[in-house]
Amino acid sequence: MKKFFRRLSLIITLQTLIISALAAVSTYFCVKYNWKANFSLTLVATSIVFPIVFSIGGAYKRREVALREYAAIKGYLRAIYFASRDWMPIVKPENVTKMEKIIERFFTNIRTLFSQSTEHLEEGEKAVYKDFSDFSDYIKHDLREEGLSAGECSRTNQFLQKMLISFESLKHIYQYRTPRTLRAFSELFIKVLPIAYGPYFAQINVSAPGLSYVIPVLLTMVIVSLHNIQDHLENPFDQVGEDDIKFNVEKFVENLKAT
Repeated sequence: MKKFFRRLSLIITLQTLIISALAAVSTYFCVKYNWKANFSLTLVATSIVFPIVFSIGGAYKRREVALREYAAIKGYLRAIYFASRDWMPIVKPENVTKMEKIIERFFTNIRTLFSQSTEHLEEGEKAVYKDFSDFSDYIKHDLREEGLSAGECSRTNQFLQKMLISFESLKHIYQYRTPRTLRAFSELFIKVLPIAYGPYFAQINVSAPGLSYVIPVLLTMVIVSLHNIQDHLENPFDQVGEDDIKFNVEKFVENLKAT
């Protein structure tokens, strides 16, 4: 039950309550001064619902791509780790420990990069690319020069190359969101239409007194809640929404050592 209310609080926010209250106030004055009109709800569908649903679909697809690339990075990291532990003619525990530390630092830097705002992107990028450089040095000095065959080193480098491509894909998802102008368009009408539709809700009062206040509140809660859902899906890395990608560094490293 606690988790349910936490999720509900992410959807129904202060903005939801404020716009709902303004819609109700607008309806009240329209009823009081007999300003009534029978507007079409098509405007709500075309200016709010359609853009939000489109944005939710786009944001969900971006999240799924991010999950796939994140899984690829984890898989390639495991492959490089197993190469350092199992492929060597003579396994040196200190080299395996070194690889574990690089992996832990790499995942920690990725979590830091994607969890903060894009203003810190350049600084976070440098730390992650430094880790990629450490992986490359490790393959050259701690694998190749310690006896790993050229073919197996080449394969390990391919793992590193694919991991770089997956990271770049994640970075672009982090940098570029669904169309900003489309979201700005829907945000504008979310704030304006529930208030502007006061005369429409007032004319409901003729046949069902009191219902004219329920309808604007419900309609506003629906469209603003949809907007909040899209907003949380927009950035799958910020660790705020329920559907965000979780970077559990400690668990990954622990499982790596246990295998």
